[in-house]
Amino acid sequence: MSAPPRYPAPDLSSLSEDIRTRILAVQEKAGFIPNVFLGLARRPAEWRAFFAYHDALMLIEEGSNPTGTLTKGEREMIVTATSAANHCLYCVVAHGAILRIYEKKPLVADQVAVNYRKADITPRQRAMLDFAMKVCLQSDQIEDADFEALQAHGFDDEDAWDIAAITAFFGLSNRMASFSGMQPNPEFYLMGRLPKAPRTA
Repeated sequence: MSAPPRYPAPDLSSLSEDIRTRILAVQEKAGFIPNVFLGLARRPAEWRAFFAYHDALMLIEEGSNPTGTLTKGEREMIVTATSAANHCLYCVVAHGAILRIYEKKPLVADQVAVNYRKADITPRQRAMLDFAMKVCLQSDQIEDADFEALQAHGFDDEDAWDIAAITAFFGLSNRMASFSGMQPNPEFYLMGRLPKAPRTA
């Protein structure tokens, strides 16, 4: 049995209207409230700043991003791989679930989290994760050759920025979740693991 979080989440009814409205919208869409939304709400100004940057990085509509080419699935792939390197249980489980859904591959999140070099992903995605992992673990050693390796797979400098920014932002998220004892919602563990049953007429 997992330990309770060190910082208990505030009651939803006690939150300001803008935060409560956003959380209820997430609950309506997902069917539950991901723990990160309530866990960070104990500090409203930080919550707003956190989710504003999160949304700028992760809620890009396919084909509408003027500064890069990363898909939603690739963005979640970066989060899953680098969160595993940072040993963040919450982010690996939560974003691994979203990755499975976006990529429509029930095995990919586990593969990426354990060893992305042997995962069922494209050479382009492997190059993307090579860059992300270097930003995650050795950002001071990034050099021109790392950008060139990305360019060989069709990524440009704006894509490199996106990869690095996602990695860096979730480095913050990983550490906040881990130090505070945040646990993944049980629902995340099962999401995207089985194909949806076909609809009957």
